[in-house]
Amino acid sequence: MDKTYSPQNIEGRIYQEWLESGLFKATFDPNKENFSIVIPPPNVTGTLHMGHAFQQVIMDILIRYNRMLGKNVLWQPGTDHAGIATQMVVERKLLAEQGKSRKDFAREEFIAKVWEWKVQCGDTINKQSARLGNSIDWDREAFTMDEVRSRAVKKVFIDLFNEGKIYRGKRLVNWDPKLKTAISDLEVENRPSKSNLWHFRYQLEEGVQTQDGNNYLVVATTRPETVFGDTAVAVNPNDTRYQNLIGKQVYIPVVDRWIPIIADEYVDQDFGTGVVKITPAHDFNDYEVGKRHNLPMINVLDDEANLLVSTPVLDTNGRDTGVSYTLPASYQELERFAARKQLVADFEALGQLDKIVPHDMVVPYGDRGGVVIEPFLTDQWYVDTKDMAKLSLDLVKEGKIRFVPEQYTNWYNNWMENIQDWCISRQLWWGHRIPVYYDAQGNMYAGDSEEDVRAKYNLASDLVLTQDEDVLDTWFSSALWTFSTLGWPEKTKEMEFFHPTSVLVTGFDIINFWVSRMIMMTSHFVKNPDGSPQVPFKDVYITGLINDEEGKKMSKSKGNVLDPLDMIDGISLEDLIAKRTSNMMQPQLAEQIAKSTAKKFPEGIKPHGTDALRFTLAAFASSGRSVSWDMKRLDGYRNFCNKLWNASRFVLLNFEGKDIKFKLDQQTYNELSPHFSSADKYIESEFSKTLEKVSQAIETYRFDLLANTIYDFVWNTFCNWYLEFSKVSLNSDNELAVKATQFQLLRMLEATLRMSHVVIPFITEEIWQNLKQYLPDLNGYLMGQAYPQADEFKQDDLALAPLLKSQELITLVRELRSELNIAPSKVLNVNLVGSDTDFLAHTKDFITGLAKINLQVTQQPSTELVVSRMLGADTLEFMLAEVVDVKQELAKLQAELTKLDSEIARVDNKMANKAFVEKAPAELIAKEQEKRLGFIEQQEQIRQQITKLESL
Repeated sequence: MDKTYSPQNIEGRIYQEWLESGLFKATFDPNKENFSIVIPPPNVTGTLHMGHAFQQVIMDILIRYNRMLGKNVLWQPGTDHAGIATQMVVERKLLAEQGKSRKDFAREEFIAKVWEWKVQCGDTINKQSARLGNSIDWDREAFTMDEVRSRAVKKVFIDLFNEGKIYRGKRLVNWDPKLKTAISDLEVENRPSKSNLWHFRYQLEEGVQTQDGNNYLVVATTRPETVFGDTAVAVNPNDTRYQNLIGKQVYIPVVDRWIPIIADEYVDQDFGTGVVKITPAHDFNDYEVGKRHNLPMINVLDDEANLLVSTPVLDTNGRDTGVSYTLPASYQELERFAARKQLVADFEALGQLDKIVPHDMVVPYGDRGGVVIEPFLTDQWYVDTKDMAKLSLDLVKEGKIRFVPEQYTNWYNNWMENIQDWCISRQLWWGHRIPVYYDAQGNMYAGDSEEDVRAKYNLASDLVLTQDEDVLDTWFSSALWTFSTLGWPEKTKEMEFFHPTSVLVTGFDIINFWVSRMIMMTSHFVKNPDGSPQVPFKDVYITGLINDEEGKKMSKSKGNVLDPLDMIDGISLEDLIAKRTSNMMQPQLAEQIAKSTAKKFPEGIKPHGTDALRFTLAAFASSGRSVSWDMKRLDGYRNFCNKLWNASRFVLLNFEGKDIKFKLDQQTYNELSPHFSSADKYIESEFSKTLEKVSQAIETYRFDLLANTIYDFVWNTFCNWYLEFSKVSLNSDNELAVKATQFQLLRMLEATLRMSHVVIPFITEEIWQNLKQYLPDLNGYLMGQAYPQADEFKQDDLALAPLLKSQELITLVRELRSELNIAPSKVLNVNLVGSDTDFLAHTKDFITGLAKINLQVTQQPSTELVVSRMLGADTLEFMLAEVVDVKQELAKLQAELTKLDSEIARVDNKMANKAFVEKAPAELIAKEQEKRLGFIEQQEQIRQQITKLESL
């Protein structure tokens, strides 16, 4: 083994060896249990971020663990075609390279360009995921638009269409005016914004007045430009100010329309004036109010959010009433925000602008297009989800699907109980094109192709058919992910062995958009042999969110994103700043981010290796909603890897140049175990108990407890104690005892590597390969070995008790040396006063060797001056006068007290300086106060040492 642990020298080589050895491939042994995970498909345009790394490390732990348990294991990979994101990437590429837009190409030509990009650049995130050590069956990689998945998507759509569960209707959707497509709620980014509340006067009917005697109602709105689509104003039915006006009408200036005054509990009496305009075609809440009151709908915007020239008036179900509305000439084709400005000016000119009040609000933006989203009334395709949602709710209530942590069951139930029909169409070119064809009369035919439709519906060969222009939402194809990736609708061996999948690892933010839809689609289309609905997965493990060091959500716009690959490989400060500010449009913001980054990472980020990152992510996987990233913990787990490396080198150095080989079989164990020292028995017993905790942690998805348990055993039990004990044993004159310890050292190191491999696969594999020279029965790769089981290692409480008490004694000696500044090399004379000394029978050599003491057992306390410590019911007496020059030590400590007095006085003088306190940043003042508290704590510790020395 190399003297220094260098992950960059081993990780790439080992991963390639695993791949070439076929260790990631699924197995199909009918005599074994099955375990499977489908990877949540990342966008094909994506790059690895901390959320991906977090979830994928958890998945790999589960996969490696179950593979080592001897199960048939499949980790199914794949990527999502990411309709909007991918189309935007290719459009930008074409514009930059050829100066052309999508519209300069025929649809099929553009799609060919996208496929070309996908082949060249679409596997970036997979290559990055491999850097995490993910043991994925890469040969089975799926893509939501490949041939197999496309076949499944078409079948599901056509079957639902034929069942009457898919329909086309005119409803409100989130509309991106830049991309000119509907988008999902998950693709909407709500941003805080400083805006206004405009108060407009709508005229009452002649002879009708408010309680204040006004002949108008004041309506407060945050979106003046939608006034042209108003079809009512509403008040709360319990609002006494407006009771006499309900059922009357008001006239909208500029718009030139009379509309009714209605009563609806949706209205908040305390918001604005308590009177709100109802625009069913431009607001989701107003749409529901319109449904309740049978209001007409008037859409006044086009697909780019410009005002129309004229527009049909629709009934509450979206049907054309035969009536149309023509907008005022000066507003026709005006951009929405320009129309807002002009409308306010026109109301003011007419004397109908009551006032403008500053108002903080949240404005929806498209996360891809970057413009304000409009609720837009348009024809879209929908899935009727009511029946599927009911069945999916029942499956969770019956315990056939379990959410971990359990709290997310309520989240899921709430969404499913209030679910709306699912909008599945998008106005894009890249994606699964809707498999529906229209004739001239608007009749719809669903089929795999035009030829299939003609044959299926027995249509004339000269009947002109046109395919729907829209594509399916990417969530539609990913809703089929667990079964489409396994070859459905064909009856494949993958479906037989690995569906339902075992667990889904995902984030809480897509329970509604993905998890619920997978359950609905799977239970509807996939059946068990008895005909009952099959679930897509048995467990849903919901991870938390990793925030930055200050607890803020990581965002490119904030410049606080941490790249997991930078944690692995390291990055200079200069490159880190460049990465964080490269897309910043505001120079001032870029400068702030640069300063903040330099403050947090003055030397950039040093390389830590994959295993340290994996260990850190596992340790963060608690049951909480979010955790804050901590570079110190990453540094600590890098140190942990170093500790394991160095401990392993120590073990192997004891055999270097010696012809020592052991078989790890029962016969060898039976021959040597009678010669085990108490320490050899102790480590085996502690390891068995650790394995019980580890298995329990994995089975209950407590990866933080898994990491902590492994850390504690390796760092403390194995390295800090057993290796130190073994040094004493290896120096014994008893050859059989030495051989037994040598065997146990190798045996327990090998088992520890197997236990830890699921979290830190690279370093454990490299060390394990180095053990082969002394353990010739080892063959192949560590990741192909069996996971150790607790019952394979003997738990011996009789051996544990003496060692634990010996550890306590040694710790007391070390603490005293630290307190009194006594060198570790100075041998101390110590008396053990008491009767509970049986533990010394097999541990005295360990104690005297590790604690560097002469230990005497006595029944009577010493008459000399000693420093005493309690060891259970017994007493340890330290005869220190002979090794400590009391006068000299007291002088040193008094000098330190005087120095600390000066430091405290310096801080006090600073804080007494009014000019300093007024001008200094709060951070500096807090830092000085913290220093003062530290000096006081140091003084208290020194005084305690002085008291102990004076007792001598």
